[in-house]
Amino acid sequence: MSENRKDIGGLLLIYHCPIAKTPAFIEDHIDSFREFSRHDVRTINTELGFPDGLEEFEFQVLVLSFTLFAWKPFFISQEFREYIQKSRAYKVAFFQDEYRFWPERSEFINGCNIDCVYTNIEPPYFDETYRRFTSAKKVVHYIPGYVSTRQIENGLRSSRPDSEREIDIGYRGRPTYHYMGKGAREKNVIATKFAEFAAGSGLVLDIEAAEERRIYGGDWLRFLGNCRGVLGVEAGVSIFDLNDEMRPRYEKIMAERPDISFDEISRLLLDEYEDKGVYNRMISPRVFEAASVRACQILFEGRYTGILVPDVHYIPLKKDFSNIDDVIRKFRDPGIRKTLSDNAFRDLIESGKYSYKAFVEEFDRKLSDAGIVVSKDPAVVGKDVELLILGHGYRRLFDLVALGEEKYLDTLRPYVALQHQYMAQQQQLADLMAGHIDLQGICMAQQQRLVGFLSATGPRAKVLRGLRKIKALLTHKN
Repeated sequence: MSENRKDIGGLLLIYHCPIAKTPAFIEDHIDSFREFSRHDVRTINTELGFPDGLEEFEFQVLVLSFTLFAWKPFFISQEFREYIQKSRAYKVAFFQDEYRFWPERSEFINGCNIDCVYTNIEPPYFDETYRRFTSAKKVVHYIPGYVSTRQIENGLRSSRPDSEREIDIGYRGRPTYHYMGKGAREKNVIATKFAEFAAGSGLVLDIEAAEERRIYGGDWLRFLGNCRGVLGVEAGVSIFDLNDEMRPRYEKIMAERPDISFDEISRLLLDEYEDKGVYNRMISPRVFEAASVRACQILFEGRYTGILVPDVHYIPLKKDFSNIDDVIRKFRDPGIRKTLSDNAFRDLIESGKYSYKAFVEEFDRKLSDAGIVVSKDPAVVGKDVELLILGHGYRRLFDLVALGEEKYLDTLRPYVALQHQYMAQQQQLADLMAGHIDLQGICMAQQQRLVGFLSATGPRAKVLRGLRKIKALLTHKN
């Protein structure tokens, strides 16, 4: 890579997302910088590879999305890593799901000289995490998701009047890995237990916890908008494997006993780590989604990042379900439902306090505090890099489309061959059927002749006497 880069100012946001379909929350995260930042923002998806010529340019700020660090190895090629390492820009990395891959995350921060980290970990735990293991100069807390303009508009479109909603209480959860602990399992527990306790209550429930029953995209908000109430839990996990010591032991047990139950592996291993060290529970983006369609929320008791207040924004449900009767009583009251859903809409959505706009404006202020001066220079060199990124993206897309077309044809060819074979077999079957019909016709004609013969010779008894006479004559002759 070139050491003499052209300084073009602005902000480069690097993220990763499969090109087939970008989930809404990732689009909201990326689009918010483009829409609300005072800086000149350009974006690159590492899924499309490293753009030729990018190494010639230097930005003021590099922002690395949490999507790059979703799995191991991280979605950052060696070319991207070298570019980040050599960059003189102010480097900001966003992280989520920080309970895993902690050694790899620390190594990346230190190896690439990241200046600022945005984390879902709460400030009381900064000292024992990022400040202890990394060289990052600044650590900032943020929540996993904010409210986008699109979400507000879709929420208003999807929301029905309370009297027209067909579902009383709805929910979609999912199975979780054992190593995430009891906290993560709450997503499943609240579904199965609530359905159990509310059976026979007369409430219309649409509660599922299986992966295949999850709902995505616009269908999800439409589902929420058709529910008077929804269940919910805190996001995050209750086991934070900071030193990466639990995971190898866990994997060894799972390799030997893949069908082991959660209770048993908890007894053998996980209980040692439950709710120890770093607290990693937080408000979920689902809370904002439910608030946007004014669905009354029934949530397990929790901190919810200090944003929600029980009996103001939601009906609190104890995790042992000991207050389930009181919860259902409150929920049945239309006045309570309206008050809670109106409060949540006002404080979480209408206030704008938790909007992406407010989040990015605060992000820009923190850049200013770090000495970053806003640069929106429409210079030719800036346009050049814009064209470079766009051109690379389109070329890569064309390559993938061509590759996909060839794979499609490879799949299609044997299918077409099978179709021809099937059509030939259909013709053979038709020929056999025609032959069968001909034989049926012959058989029916012979039957008809026999019936005619019997009719012509009179009653059956008379025919038999005639046959006996013929037999006697033949015997006499012999």
